[in-house]
Amino acid sequence: MDNKIFRKTVKDSHIVGIDLGTTNSAVAVMQGRIPIVLKNEFNKTTTPSIVRNNLVGEEAKKYLIEDPLNTIFASKRLMGRKFKDSEIQNYIKELPYKTTSSCNGDIWIKTNLGKFAPSQIGAKILNKMKEIGEKALKHPIVRAVVTVPAYFNDSQRQATKDAGKIAGLDIIRIINEPTAAALAYGLDKTAIGKIAVYDLGGGTFDISILEVEDGVFHVLSTNGNTFLGGEDFDNEFSNFLINFYNQTENENLNKTNISIEKLKEASEKAKIELSNKMSTNIFLENIYPGKDLDLKITREQLENVIKKIANKTIEPCEKALKDAKINKNEIKHVILVGGMTKMPFIRKLVKNIFKIEPTTTINPDEAIAQGAAIQGGVLSGTLDNVLLLDVNPLSLGIETMGGIFSKIINRNTTLPFKETEIFSTSEDNQKEVDISIYQGERGLVKENKKLGEIKLKNITKGPKGTPKISVSFECDSNGILKVSAEDSKNKEKQEIELIPSSGLTEQEVNEIIRKGEKERKKDEKKVNLINFKIKAERILQSLLNGTVKYPEKFLQKVKNLNEFISNKMFNIKEAKKELEEIKKYEM
Repeated sequence: MDNKIFRKTVKDSHIVGIDLGTTNSAVAVMQGRIPIVLKNEFNKTTTPSIVRNNLVGEEAKKYLIEDPLNTIFASKRLMGRKFKDSEIQNYIKELPYKTTSSCNGDIWIKTNLGKFAPSQIGAKILNKMKEIGEKALKHPIVRAVVTVPAYFNDSQRQATKDAGKIAGLDIIRIINEPTAAALAYGLDKTAIGKIAVYDLGGGTFDISILEVEDGVFHVLSTNGNTFLGGEDFDNEFSNFLINFYNQTENENLNKTNISIEKLKEASEKAKIELSNKMSTNIFLENIYPGKDLDLKITREQLENVIKKIANKTIEPCEKALKDAKINKNEIKHVILVGGMTKMPFIRKLVKNIFKIEPTTTINPDEAIAQGAAIQGGVLSGTLDNVLLLDVNPLSLGIETMGGIFSKIINRNTTLPFKETEIFSTSEDNQKEVDISIYQGERGLVKENKKLGEIKLKNITKGPKGTPKISVSFECDSNGILKVSAEDSKNKEKQEIELIPSSGLTEQEVNEIIRKGEKERKKDEKKVNLINFKIKAERILQSLLNGTVKYPEKFLQKVKNLNEFISNKMFNIKEAKKELEEIKKYEM
C-alpha cells in the first residue's frame, strides 16, 4: 500500500447569496439542492436596508422618526448616480436626510458624522448580511453572489462591488434580480418553457423574459426602470393623505410641519393592510397643534393613487416581449417578485399585461436571495446541471463623426459575447484615432454613459475612408468588458479592460477599508453601549410603568440608573452591575 499523502480538493460550499434590496435585504445559502434564507436576530428572513451610524436593520429603523437626518434608507437608489441627474434631484426632495455632490459629481449622503458614498452605506448592509450568515453557518464568509436590478448600468454595478469590498466580501458574481428569481422558481423543474419575471420592489422595477428547459436558464431580454418602486407609492400616498386631511378638516397641513417619516410609516402600514382588507383606519396623534389625523381609507382610494405609477411598468413589459421576439401567448408562467407584487392591484395589472394568471408559489421577499445562493452553488461546484445564460442590459458602442453613438453590441445580447466591426478614418493620411466607448440607448453619445477611451496610433496612411480599423467588444460571463482596436495592415493593436467608476477611486475604497479595520474596536464598543442602553431602557421603563407597587427607595434607584445611562460617557461595567441588581425585581 502506498503511504504517500495527497492533496485533497475541497469545494468551497459556502458562497452565500445576498439580495441587497432597496427596502429589505436577505442572505441565503445552499443546503444540498435547497436554497435556505437565513434568519436574523429577530427570527426574520429579511432585514430592513436602513443604517443609522453603526446600527443596521431593525434597530436602525426605530430611529426613522426620532432621528431622520442621520437614519439612512433607500441608499441603493443613490448608488452610482450623479447628483445633478433629474431623477435624483426630484427624489431627494422627498428624503429627510441630506445629500451633496462629491468632487466627481456623484451623489453622497451627509449626516452628523460626515459625508458618505452610497457604497459605504451599502457596505454596512452587506456586512450585516455577512454577520447573519456567519452566525448561522458558524464560520467566516468571504465570498458572495450579490443581485442587482437588471437595468443597473456599469457604474451602479461597480458601486455594488465596491460596497462588497468595503464589507470584506469578495463578490464573485453579480446577477440580475429577475434572473435570480427565475433560478429559485425553476431549479427542480424541467421543460418549463418561456417565462416572465415581473419584479417590483421598494426602489426598482425589472421585467425579464427567460427560456427555461432542463436546467438551462436563458435570458432572452430584460427591461425596467431603476427609479420605480414602493418608495414612489409611499411618497404619492403620503401626499394624498395630506391633501385628503386638508380637504376634510379645512386645514393647511404640509410636509414642513409634520414628520414625513411618521406619515410614511403610517401610509406603508395602511398599504400592507389594504392588500388583505377593503378599508383601514390611519390615526396619527397631534400632527397639527391640537389636531389628530384620523382617516378611513379604502383599497379603491389607494389604487387610484398608485395607478399612474403602477402603469409605468406596462411599457417595459411590452418592450421586453418585443426584444425577446415572442408573443404574449408564448409565455407559460409569470413569476411575481418584490414586495409590491403582494398588492391585489399589481396582480390584476400583471394578469392584464400577459393575459394569464401570475404564479404566486414562491415567496416574493425571499426568491432573489435564494436564486443568488443557487448561482453560488453553481460557482462553487456543489450544484451541477444548472446553466445560467444572462444578458447585458444596455447597448455598447463607440462615438463616430458628429457625436453619433454607433452600437456594436445591442442590449439583451447573451453573455459571454465577442463582436467585431470595421471602421475607418475621417481625414486624409490620419495617423491616429481616438475611440471613445459608450453605454446606453440614445442616438447621441452625449446622452449616454462614457466607459473609456482607446488611442490607436501609427495608422497606415491613406485617403480618408480607406484604412480598415477593426473594433472588437468582448465580454465574459462575469460581465468584464474588453475593447480592442487594430489597424488591419500594420496589425498594431490597443486594448482596454473597462472597470467603470462608482464614484470611489480604488485608493478611496482601500482607505475606507483600512480606516474601518482601525476603528472596528471603537465601533464595537459604541454598538455594545447602544444595544445595552436600548435593552436597559426597556427593562427600566417596564418597571416604572408596571402595576406592581415598589418601595420608593427602589424606584429612585431605577430612576438614577435611567439618568446614568442617558449620559453618553456612562461606564458599561458599572451600569450592567446596577441593572443586574434591579432586574431581580422584574416581574
